[in-house]
Amino acid sequence: MRYLPINSLRDNNTLFVRSFIILLLTCITVRINLCFSSTNIPSSLRLLSLDGHFNFDDVDHAARDFGNRFQFRPSAVLHPKSVSDIANTIKHIWQMGPHSEIKVAARGHGHSLQGQSQAHRGIVIHMESLQGSKMQVHAGNLPYVDVSGGELWINILHESLKYGLAPKSWTDYLHLTVGGTLSNAGISGQAFRHGPQISNVHQLEVVTGKGEVINCSEKKNADLFHSVLGGLSQFGIITRARISLEPAPEMVKWIRVLYLDFATFARDQEHLISAKKTFDYIEGFVIINRTGLLNNWRSTFNPQDPVQASQFKSDGRTLFCLELAKYFNPDKKDAADEEVEDALSQLEYIPSTLFQSEVAYVDFLDRVHVSEVKLRAKGLWEIPHPWLNLLIPKSKIHDFAEEVFGKILIDTSNGPILIYPLSKSKWDNRTSVVIPEEDVFYLVAFLSSAVPSSTGNDHLEHILTQNKRILDFCETANLGMKQYLPHYTTLEEWKTHFGPQWQAFVQRKYAYDPLAILAPGQRIFHKTVPFS
Repeated sequence: MRYLPINSLRDNNTLFVRSFIILLLTCITVRINLCFSSTNIPSSLRLLSLDGHFNFDDVDHAARDFGNRFQFRPSAVLHPKSVSDIANTIKHIWQMGPHSEIKVAARGHGHSLQGQSQAHRGIVIHMESLQGSKMQVHAGNLPYVDVSGGELWINILHESLKYGLAPKSWTDYLHLTVGGTLSNAGISGQAFRHGPQISNVHQLEVVTGKGEVINCSEKKNADLFHSVLGGLSQFGIITRARISLEPAPEMVKWIRVLYLDFATFARDQEHLISAKKTFDYIEGFVIINRTGLLNNWRSTFNPQDPVQASQFKSDGRTLFCLELAKYFNPDKKDAADEEVEDALSQLEYIPSTLFQSEVAYVDFLDRVHVSEVKLRAKGLWEIPHPWLNLLIPKSKIHDFAEEVFGKILIDTSNGPILIYPLSKSKWDNRTSVVIPEEDVFYLVAFLSSAVPSSTGNDHLEHILTQNKRILDFCETANLGMKQYLPHYTTLEEWKTHFGPQWQAFVQRKYAYDPLAILAPGQRIFHKTVPFS
């Protein structure tokens, strides 16, 4: 087709042609806006009857997370007041069929690292808005608490303590939602004894990718129950959970000791997690070359005495710190002291580095939040966090330590490095979580922060390069490593991650979210890519 300039047309046709062109351009502009702005949400979805509401303008906050590296702007944020708000929204999208490109992501406290709680041009559900039934604590021989999937663990702690109870298993940071941690696993220093948080759940209420609201447990709809636990939000959104409780202590004896030798450090940790009489919390971490223990942001455990403080500096060496906690009530303090003394006598740490403190149970569990407040005040919380969390089999942990702590990370660390053993017997192999095959395996967590540099150095790129070197070593050395909080970019990588469990994972996806509506930020399933 040949186009003529407007000024070449006859005068009596000029007004008509100009009007037509203006109308055409207007239609094109409207079409572009509909495709590429927040108005991409269908009008039928906008007209849904909800107890809560959609927000189509103030959505930028839902395009960020704690990792602060990926930003995928949604078209809308749903602020639900009821489970039916979530169910009706997802059901409507499900009924639109496979041609709809709208995806849905549940966002708790936004603590994901790689954009997992984001939904580009889709809908993000602000789970903390979910109300419904209030938190209910049930005391008795088998105590538990019923909570919303959008409830923070710190709130559960404060409420359950009113009854002298508390959940058995935690994460190090409590300002996370129940649905968020249960969709991954939820581990901390108590996991060697009680297992991860997903091993301490009695019942769930779940909204599937079809918009169905289903109650499930080990005895009812068991496949969905186990699918959702550790399922990376692929099969349903957790809207309510029944969490196991136990009697809560009032106080904690908080202990740290140092090691120069990794083999001794690892042997003592493995001894403690298998001993009959042991501590209630066991974690270790690595102090890389000149990175003082006192600068460890994840705790408020700081020696006050200058002489003691000087013993907690690495002085150019790589040290290994064992962090322990013994729970007790004031009327049983003498017995707790004896148990601690007996347990410590069986360890081979550097005697001069023993440091002990006594703190309230709540203060111990919420220790990271204290540091968060300080970092926020300095503008150092909302920066990139290129974390790397690995699960390493016990038989390979020495090879890993020799290469990573001896060759890759030799100058300094950009944040805490946690390392502690876990027992496979405390994990339920029916859930969706992938862990190493051995009976004992280690969590190794590189909790790096890309702090802005005054010299202009790109700390983020440096950390990402180190992370890649660590991952490359694990692969070439065939360590049998699995990622915790996994992140991959290709289907083949996900298949390798799940290994023999991949087909079961795919079958569960077909059963509960066949249109791949849920959790697009995980980048596992796409409509244009066959599941198998």
